[in-house]
Amino acid sequence: MGTKGHNQAGTVTHYEDAINRGRATGGVWKTCPLLAQQCDPQVGFMIDEQWANYDATDDYTLTQAVAGAAAISTAAPGVLELDANSTTATQGANLQRLGACFVPAANKHIWAEFRLKIVDTFDKAEIFVGLSESDTTIIAGSANSSANHIGWQCVTDDGVLLFTSEKAGAGDTGAAATIAEDTYISLGFYVNGITSITQYVNGVETGTAKATANVPIVALYPSFVCQSGGTNDPIMHIAAYRVFQLR
Repeated sequence: MGTKGHNQAGTVTHYEDAINRGRATGGVWKTCPLLAQQCDPQVGFMIDEQWANYDATDDYTLTQAVAGAAAISTAAPGVLELDANSTTATQGANLQRLGACFVPAANKHIWAEFRLKIVDTFDKAEIFVGLSESDTTIIAGSANSSANHIGWQCVTDDGVLLFTSEKAGAGDTGAAATIAEDTYISLGFYVNGITSITQYVNGVETGTAKATANVPIVALYPSFVCQSGGTNDPIMHIAAYRVFQLR
């Protein structure tokens, strides 16, 4: 009896389920050739961040909007805490992994998922999570200033995350999810070459796919923003994230 892995029907077997480390294999990862990549690295390349360490010199770039800090949690191993470190509106932390570059291209599909929660408090936070061009002020003046990105944002201080994608300033934003205080949520998306983008929340496909006009075709990097909406000092807990792209 032969060994099974990812099959032509796009079904994930129990082998790939193990590789997925308990993530929702029926969601964004259902068509991702994770097992094939383990056998042949030429299939694709991947960042699977488990926060065994935080390299603030070579891999990650933290930019403060007056305030902001990042450090691996001492209370919850494998979690990075991105702290606005301020109670003043628009102040906080902008974090990008500039050591990991993904470029949407024809037939070079991208799968991504981010797991996080907000504390202190979710409804007083300006948030971005996803992929963005290199930008030290992804959220500036309580608005997304990145001209090329794919991800979730909240700039309305209400915990409502909007799924957004933008190509050279041509953007589309739609409803995605409402977060809750101190509660983890998994946010994923699948980029079908340069044709469309499908979003997933906790492993479930949601919303309307983004069109070609809103699929950026420049270098994108894992990016996170946690800024204060005023009054409170929000902290983003990033438990893990993974981004995979076909070569």
